[in-house]
Amino acid sequence: MVQIKSVKRITVTEQIMEQIVQLIRSGELKPGQQLPNERDLAEQFGVTRGRVREALRALSLVGLITIKSGEGSFVNRRQEPIPPETIVWMFHHELDNLDEVYAARRLIESEVYLTAAAHNEPQELQPLHDILSALPAVLNPEEPELFLDQLDRFDLHVGGICGNRIYAKLMQTIVYLRRETSIKLLRVPGAMENSIQNRTVVLEALEESSVPKMKLAVDAFFDQSKQFYQHIGESV
Repeated sequence: MVQIKSVKRITVTEQIMEQIVQLIRSGELKPGQQLPNERDLAEQFGVTRGRVREALRALSLVGLITIKSGEGSFVNRRQEPIPPETIVWMFHHELDNLDEVYAARRLIESEVYLTAAAHNEPQELQPLHDILSALPAVLNPEEPELFLDQLDRFDLHVGGICGNRIYAKLMQTIVYLRRETSIKLLRVPGAMENSIQNRTVVLEALEESSVPKMKLAVDAFFDQSKQFYQHIGESV
């Protein structure tokens, strides 16, 4: 016989969260609007400030609000980035699975780039030129973090101009999901140069609004990247 445990009663923290979520969904709390401070919320809910703090922290982890030190808590706008700690928490078991990270990157990044090639506007591309110009100055395999920061900016911008908000969120997710693996990849000889070359071709495809050229670029990039993934897989 299947053993079923009794359902626990909803906690005070969960009740606070539910009410705030409902206020956001109904539009009573609008994007960008500041929530009352912890003391006022505690008085309104009839609970301790500690319970309010727990609820606000949980809501920030799922990306509904942003807590700014010294300022307060604010309802996130739709275009707000997903909190990095949320991505790490959701996928912490998969972060070291190189095959799955590679497969997810190839699927999501390829689709975002192809969509961007079909929908971007010329005036949206200048930031990508600026990022590419900055990459040689931080090309140092011994300290790949600064180089990766620029690659992340490049890819997040492409996600933002692809014309699909869900794709933009997926690109945010994959950028955070791939970070630890990417740091290892960029230490492999030739990986940084390969990244610059690939994004140069990607930018050309965007400028030409050429989906076929973009498909060739992303396929070539991920075929080459597979070799780098195999290299770090053999060394761990």
